[in-house]
Amino acid sequence: MRLGPRSRRRFGPRLRLVLAAFVPAACGPASAPSPSAAQSAPEPPPVEAGVPAEPGEYEIAPDVIHYEIELALGAPEIEARATLSVRPNGADELPLDLVGLGVRSVHVDGVPSAFAYADGKLTVPLDWSGDNDALDFAGLDSVHVAVAYHGTPDDGLIIRPNVHGSPTAFVDNWPNRARFWLPSVDHPSDKATASFTVHAPNGWQVIANGAQVAAPAPTAPDALGGATTRGVGPPTAGAPADDAPAEDPAPPNAKTTWRWATTVPHPTYTLVAGAADFAVESLGRAACGDAPVAPAPDGCIDVSYWVYPQDTAFARQVFRRAPEMVDYFTAVIGPYPFEKLANVQSATRFGGMENSSAIFYSEEAIASGRLGEGTVSHEIAHQWFGDSATEGEWNHLWLSEGFATYFGALFFEAADGTESFRARMERSRQGYVESDDVGRPIVDPAGPDNLFDLLNRNNYAKGAWVLHMLRGLLGDETFFRAIRSYYAQHVYGIALTADLQRVFEEDSGRSLDWFFEQWVRQPGHPVLEHEWEASEDGTEVILTVVQTQSPEWPTFRFPLEVEFAGSTASLGSATAAGHGTAAGSATAAGHGTAAGPGTVAAARRERVEVRERTHTFRFPVEAPPEAVVLDPDGWLLKG
Repeated sequence: MRLGPRSRRRFGPRLRLVLAAFVPAACGPASAPSPSAAQSAPEPPPVEAGVPAEPGEYEIAPDVIHYEIELALGAPEIEARATLSVRPNGADELPLDLVGLGVRSVHVDGVPSAFAYADGKLTVPLDWSGDNDALDFAGLDSVHVAVAYHGTPDDGLIIRPNVHGSPTAFVDNWPNRARFWLPSVDHPSDKATASFTVHAPNGWQVIANGAQVAAPAPTAPDALGGATTRGVGPPTAGAPADDAPAEDPAPPNAKTTWRWATTVPHPTYTLVAGAADFAVESLGRAACGDAPVAPAPDGCIDVSYWVYPQDTAFARQVFRRAPEMVDYFTAVIGPYPFEKLANVQSATRFGGMENSSAIFYSEEAIASGRLGEGTVSHEIAHQWFGDSATEGEWNHLWLSEGFATYFGALFFEAADGTESFRARMERSRQGYVESDDVGRPIVDPAGPDNLFDLLNRNNYAKGAWVLHMLRGLLGDETFFRAIRSYYAQHVYGIALTADLQRVFEEDSGRSLDWFFEQWVRQPGHPVLEHEWEASEDGTEVILTVVQTQSPEWPTFRFPLEVEFAGSTASLGSATAAGHGTAAGSATAAGHGTAAGPGTVAAARRERVEVRERTHTFRFPVEAPPEAVVLDPDGWLLKG
């Protein structure tokens, strides 16, 4: 996602939930309540969003493989039912994340079940034995756990008037806010498919993940929540138009049922639905023949926008290159992973939120004309990195945000030229080195105090620069081959930084532990000073490079391009002096492609490797240069 004006919003004091389920006091392993006992639990008090998991909390055996979600929208209350298809894997209970909503009932394979609801967990027993009954679901290959619930979501599902004053409802899950409206395993390591049945007021359109699997239809009287909506009506109310049909008009608070479904698994934080009065327009087809789950016979996905009617002119402008972006990323990374791509104006707190196949953008940014193409490209790149190949732990978020930042910029290198790309990377570099995040590593084993703190310059800008430096180190051919290998190995799955390192080592044939250690697992960046002089006879340039960063930061090892401006004489091989370390033969290098020594260009370049805090290099020349410039093309993250 891209940070927006509300991305740093924090909630009030953290509250502990009290035991909310009506479980007998004697409940315990030896004396469990009968699953047939009727239970319900009232809506508990709110809790803080973004609280990290306890160590080992999600190292659980049960695996959710599908969410079947039925949602009846109201204002502000909802009625909902979620049926989870679960592989028990022998576990005797299923702990689900759920906060702030009342539970009407729980059934396991159609059997009424007892449950515990406390401290943000709805725990459902999967095996039970008592004096008169014995139910053991833990040994089954799969079970269906149905939870009926209701109430006013404290977060995660936002029901309120939009920027133009019209009623709307939008899910906004990142990082772990799905629990505020959906009983779930609310962690990126557990991915599942999903289907949505949403009963929304007439006049609204409903967008969700995946493909639309049925035409919108009048909501049945016996549907969840009934056929009419309390507290919220159609987008525009009032007397019927003069040409409106007189026979059997629908009541002003009637509802329509919309159905969407996914065919591939998603992380919980990208499972969303949105409902509003939208103007919907297709922008074109993309990824033709390279979108394996595209529902259309032509094998293409539809790229569209869903925005408020007042904002269509700007939407048409800012999203116009979205199909081109999809085609670029498909060619560079791999097949497009989802059924469509909808760009949606919404109530997300972020500038953009990369929900799988249905990206949500800030309604204020679109309404005011402030949304930029850089955000659009960033969110579309997330469809591959984050949505499909997903970070398995929150503190590896750079595998999502750093990738989206870098590949989002790469689109502009391909479409608008190298200078556009370099300008974007330079802005990222400046934002990082001027931030308060430089003193922490990208992947911090301790983790943050709140998951929202992960939305920092390390995971975005520094993560992008790590990829850029890998590209500079290995060259374009190896870098992009490794990217495609990494994505192919983790499509629809999860990955950690070690998985990325392994793929890059396999594809390059080089050990890269030093690279990942200093750039990902350690804090900071090199801060460089340099001085140079010509030898007395003018046949050598003597260059000293000094790393002046904090002593607590590593002494960095990195390749460095050196440009000799104003010298037309060919250069020989450089020698290096720095506590006895030799640089080896220097080569001249352009942007991503190595050229041989002595190549004639506007300015001569040498490539050396720095390994020490103070490193001196000697370059043979036929005439002294006018200036010596380090890293002229911006391949190194430096202060």
